[in-house]
Parts: sequence; structure tokens; C-alpha cells
Amino acid sequence: MSKLHRLLPALPIHWKLALWSSLLMCALFAGASAMQYVFVEKWMAGREEMAVRRDMRELLNELLAKEAAVEPSRFAQIRALLDKYNTRDGMVRLLDAGGEPVVAASDGLPSEVVYGRGPALPESAATKIAGGVLTISRPIQIFGFDGTVEIVRSLEPIERLMDAYSRIMLLCLAGALLLSVPGGRLLSRLLVRPLKTMNETMSKVKQNGLQERMPMDGANDEVAALKRMFNDMMDELQRSFEAQKQFVEDVSHELRTPVAVIEGHLALLQRWGKRDAEVLDDSLRISLEELGRLKGLVEELLALSRAERMELDETKSLVCAAPEQVLREIVDKAVRLRGNRDIRLAAEPLAGSMLRIGRAHLEQLLLIVLDNAVKYSEAGSRIEIKTAAEDGMAVISVRDYGIGIGAEDLPQVWNRFYRADKARGSAQSGYGLGLSIAKRLIRLYGGEIELRSAPGEGTEAIVRLRLAHE
Repeated sequence: MSKLHRLLPALPIHWKLALWSSLLMCALFAGASAMQYVFVEKWMAGREEMAVRRDMRELLNELLAKEAAVEPSRFAQIRALLDKYNTRDGMVRLLDAGGEPVVAASDGLPSEVVYGRGPALPESAATKIAGGVLTISRPIQIFGFDGTVEIVRSLEPIERLMDAYSRIMLLCLAGALLLSVPGGRLLSRLLVRPLKTMNETMSKVKQNGLQERMPMDGANDEVAALKRMFNDMMDELQRSFEAQKQFVEDVSHELRTPVAVIEGHLALLQRWGKRDAEVLDDSLRISLEELGRLKGLVEELLALSRAERMELDETKSLVCAAPEQVLREIVDKAVRLRGNRDIRLAAEPLAGSMLRIGRAHLEQLLLIVLDNAVKYSEAGSRIEIKTAAEDGMAVISVRDYGIGIGAEDLPQVWNRFYRADKARGSAQSGYGLGLSIAKRLIRLYGGEIELRSAPGEGTEAIVRLRLAHE
């Protein structure tokens, strides 16, 4: 048994499926056959008992109808009547009150059984099955005679039939066992085939790349759903891989320029520029500017990385209790840094409200949106910030009247490092990470962000965040 216990886990899955499916089919067949055997046996015994009961009723009625006294002169007539209701390997007899046989009719039974003592006078009808024999007794009173009518039927024909039936079932079970092995093998192959196809596809993915997919056969079952899920997973993995590759390329491109500029000026200073005060000042200024640009890029990358690593559970307990105050602080900061914009704020609708977002994240989100509005609008132009509370959401709208975004660029501005340079001017500072960070933060808090824009008409950023209850 221990050897078998060690062997089973080592079998391939298709052999396990074949083995267990064969055993299951045999067990089901054996169980069904056993139930049929019991049912047929009880049904036939019941039918025989019903037939004996019917004969007993007819015999009693006929005995009572003839009004024949139970005396020796009538024994021949009574025996003839009993013979009428007797069968092969059966017996019908009349017993007195003490159980002694008075008249008997039998066919194929030993005399000691026929004339053996029977039960004493029963108070009511009795039925007994024992030793392959069915016995039914009924009391009778006729012309001062108190006795018992007893009918005995052998159940041997039923037993012979059931023996033959059991042999047939055993033969069928053996045939089912023989057929279940190839049937289980075929079933296991059908079940394992999708797994083999998936294994082959994975091997191809390892050899040829992420473009390999599971072939679809047009079915609409669980296996087809598994194939579709695998293909969808591979599509998502390929998109993520390509996005990561593009991200690395974009980061490398953004880092290459400031590093190359700083390297060039340091090489210039090392060769001869350090002896020229004007060249030294200019090189140091440019290097510090590029270093600041490099620092800003790294900070935005870190902010994006932190936003992408945050889980939903980390944000559930964060609430901003005074969003109108945060808005005023952000606007004051923007006015101090770039005082050449007419920024108009209407924060009163959010007074006394609480938002389901951390204060620091709300500040970061508003800075990103407002910085874009300032960056891509002309000096002296108007920027409108409106707020509202509707349907359990706080709505913050930031509208500028700048250069706007083209329809072909609008869906792409959420991608990392994307900048609509053709429409918005490549001279503008920035790395194309702000809106990616903003979208990630808003999704973490179950909010929404939307951009509406047209070239020459400006851009409106609409932020929707859930309101929090005390």
C-alpha cells in the first residue's frame, strides 16, 4: 500500500485522470447494478407475496361459500379445492387449532414438511419469509371448526433468476472495467489536451517572445474561457513590457540631455575654460540649470513610482478636512511664483466639506493641474478654478484660455513622458509625467479626471473626488 501511495503522485496527470475516471465509472456501474439487483429482488418477492395473498383470499371465500364441514367424509373435496390453489414446490394445508395438519395438498415437498406440525391458531393473519420459503397463514372458522389455512410457496425460482441476474451483472461489470480503461484514457486526453496546448504556447513564448497566443477553436466552454484569459493576460503582459521598454527609453532620453550638457561644460572647464572667468561663470550656470532639471526629473519619477506602489487599502482612511483652504494655498503659491496670470478661485461650494483624499495628495494633484494651466497659457491670461458638490462628489474645474490641445494628442497626454510638442511648443519645461501622476492618484481614491480642450481655445481639467462623511 505504501508503495502504491508513493507511486500515484509520480504518475502523469493524464494517467491519473484515466485511472480515477475508470474507477469512478466502475464504481457508478457497480452501485447502479447493486441498486437494480435489490430493487428487482424486492419487486419479484413482493409480486409473489401479492399473488399468494390473492390466492388466500379466493381460497377462504370459496371454503366459506361451499359451507363444507371439516370432517373425514369431506377431506377429498377439500383436498381438491386446496390443489386448485397450489403450485409447483408449494403447499396448501388446513390446520386445526393445535397446529396439526387436517387436509394438505403439496407438489414436490417432502412429506415431513407437509405433515409436520404447524403454528397454533393465530389471532390474526401472519406472513413469514425464511429459508427461501414464503408462508402466509389465515385463521378460519367454519361449522364449529377453528383452524388455520396455510399457503407455502418456494422462492427458489426467484432465487435462481436472481443468481442468473447477478452473474450477468458481474459479466457486465467486468466488461465495463475493460471498456473504462480506454474510455478513461480517451477522456483524460481530451481534458489534458488544452493543458498541453498551453504548455506548448508557453514554450513558444519562451523561445519566440510575448507575441505567441493560445489558438482558439470556436468553442464556448470553460476551456475556451481559460484560453481567452491566458491570451488576455499575455496581451496585458506584452503591453506592460512594451510600456516598460518605452519608459526606459524615455527616461534614458530625458536623462541623456542634461548629463551630456553637464559633461560637456565640465570637459570645457577642465581643458581651458577655468582660466576664463566669463566662460567659467557661464558653464557653471548652465550646469546648475541642467542639474536642477535633472533633479526635477528624478523627483517626478520618484513621485510616479510612489503613486504606482500605493495600494487601495493605504488610502481608505485618508481624508482632507478643509479642501477650500488647500485650494487657496495652492492658488497663493502659484500667484507668488508666476504673478503674471489672473487666477480666479471660487472655493465656497466646498466650504465645510471633507474629501476622501489625503491632504498632501490633494495638494500634489492641484499643483499638477494648475501648473499645466499656467505653463500653457499666455502671460496676463485668465485661469478659472470653480468648485461644486453634486451626487456625493466634489467637482474641481481648472480652466485656462491658452493654446489648447489637439484632438489627436488629447488621448495621449496621460502617457508617461508624452508632450504634445507640436501643439503646445517644445520650448515649454516639463517631462510629461504630471498628468500620469495625477491620474494614478485619482484612481487610488476612486475619483475621476477629465480633460476638455481644443487648439486655440484653452483647456479645462475636471477633477471629481468623493465626498467624505464625518
